[in-house]
Amino acid sequence: MQRLGDEGKKASRDLQAEHHQVYADVEKARQEWERAMKQFEYALGKDEIDYAIYVLEAAERKYQIHLKQAKRLSGVDEVVNERKLSM
Repeated sequence: MQRLGDEGKKASRDLQAEHHQVYADVEKARQEWERAMKQFEYALGKDEIDYAIYVLEAAERKYQIHLKQAKRLSGVDEVVNERKLSM
């Protein structure tokens, strides 16, 4: 019986670690997006602007992916989908 309790505690620790990792990934992606915005703001010339746009679009997409993962992990998507179905 004690073994089930230990497995539950391990699962809880694993889930907590996953939450922390996802939060860290979101924060890192947000910082990368902010750097890309600055790079775009200070870009000079067509080539620099084109490159800054490329980097900015990639950073935005990465941020969106990590936010979506965080929402899925927290169950936010499920709540939103349930509300849409009930309307």
